[in-house]
Amino acid sequence: MTPRERLRTALSHKEPDRVPVDLGGVVTGITRVAYERLLEYLGVEKSRGERVFDRIQQLVRPEEHILNLLHVDTRYVYMPAPQEVRGRELLKGLWEDEWGVRRKRAAYYYDMVESPFSETSLDDLTKVTWPDPHLPARFEGLEEEVRRIYEKTDYPVIINAIGSIFEFSWYLRGYENFMADLLANPRFSCVLMDKMLEFQMALFEGVLERTGDYVDVVLCGDDIATQKGPTISPELYRKYVKARQRKLYDMIKRRTNAKLFYHSCGSVSAFIPDLIEIGIDVLNPVQVSAEGMNTKRLKKEFGKEITFWGGIDTQRVLPYGSPGDVEGEVKRRLNDLAPGGGYVLGAVHNIQPDVPPENVVALFEAAQKHGCYS
Repeated sequence: MTPRERLRTALSHKEPDRVPVDLGGVVTGITRVAYERLLEYLGVEKSRGERVFDRIQQLVRPEEHILNLLHVDTRYVYMPAPQEVRGRELLKGLWEDEWGVRRKRAAYYYDMVESPFSETSLDDLTKVTWPDPHLPARFEGLEEEVRRIYEKTDYPVIINAIGSIFEFSWYLRGYENFMADLLANPRFSCVLMDKMLEFQMALFEGVLERTGDYVDVVLCGDDIATQKGPTISPELYRKYVKARQRKLYDMIKRRTNAKLFYHSCGSVSAFIPDLIEIGIDVLNPVQVSAEGMNTKRLKKEFGKEITFWGGIDTQRVLPYGSPGDVEGEVKRRLNDLAPGGGYVLGAVHNIQPDVPPENVVALFEAAQKHGCYS
């Protein structure tokens, strides 16, 4: 099978020749430090030029020969980052994005330190000038790159942009303020989410009118869970968030036959029936270390309706285990999630700087060794 056929078969809940393997996305990627250590371990010279595509998470674009070496089946198309949407450096290590969210460099990442609407009233919110989702520079070269992969390679195409409503809204308000608003000032939260929904719908309309015929997977997501349970109660989620997500997802599905991939870290199992109901095809990252995320149970309960994507523990096994431990983890998740199709193997979220390169290699080697259907 070609990588494209392999992924499409798995996403259709059928068994391909082997389980597809993923690396390189905005929530399935590898951090700069981990990637540079991997290149050194492999004896590959570091390429010239900047490969970081996500400043906040310090994620890099893996080079084609590295993806081939690791037998990665997916290929991501990275959204252009024109000067108009890059934000600005305020001081060394302090950066403000196009929304006005300020983040400060702390060790490997940029952590949020200031939200632009933390003191904003509802009346002021209605007067805010938002970034322009129709900015032509956002889409420059996007269709050409998508068509190149679709027409000249055998790889599936994934647009590396994630549609978020709930999470991006609390970025703008501040986490504590936004959560308090849901209870004490829900009108503010709803207006803010509606404005974010309007932006996301316009942005994805622009993306899909250029690429919808060629794309295999569209990314979306909101972190709605923590290590121990939901971030927001299922009742509040259904009251304020779910219908807004459905509106975005319905629009996406009208414009493409691509599968819809939903990312949420944490103990998200309580929401899976809701996600299936509003059109989600794929759940990522399957944080196996979180409460209630037993992969055997998840496959039994939901495996016929949703594809699981990820599942290889980045919290304990990848950073602290041996290569043998990594192989055992891969075998366990394959045993739990692969039968009948509906599984794409990868790390739980991004591969972090503390993951030894030999464990990165062990992950992908074990996927090849044990991932075949027979």
